Amino acid sequence: MKEFPPFILTDSSILFAYYSVRDNYHDLACSFFEQCSSELITTIPCVTEVMYLLSRNYRAQNEFLNDLAQKLYRCIPLLPEDFARIIQLNEQYADLPADFADLSLIAISERLKISSIITLDSDFDIYRRYRKQPFERVYLGMPR
Repeated sequence: MKEFPPFILTDSSILFAYYSVRDNYHDLACSFFEQCSSELITTIPCVTEVMYLLSRNYRAQNEFLNDLAQKLYRCIPLLPEDFARIIQLNEQYADLPADFADLSLIAISERLKISSIITLDSDFDIYRRYRKQPFERVYLGMPR
């Protein structure tokens, strides 16, 4: 069985793939969640994004909400200093442009000192923690 870091930031993309049976990465996402025993951490902006992306399927939304209620994921609230950092990040990545959910994960990664992330979003190959440190991406058995 594959070893995972103790804490993994969990992006909207992988959560959507897991709860959406029609997603191209659904099977890989399911395999990851079955094997992973790490504490999975996300943010309210990511939860909001997943709920929006699942909006055509209330059953999938409710399954996701139930998993949040059962503490399958730890949802970290944003603090005032996180919003200040997100302003800086928004300016730094204005050319992408970065979305609020992604920026919230960067801010949380810095505050909680967590470098590992599970995502399908290639922008996390560009984003840097503390302006220079890359994320340590957890891969799903896909080529890097």
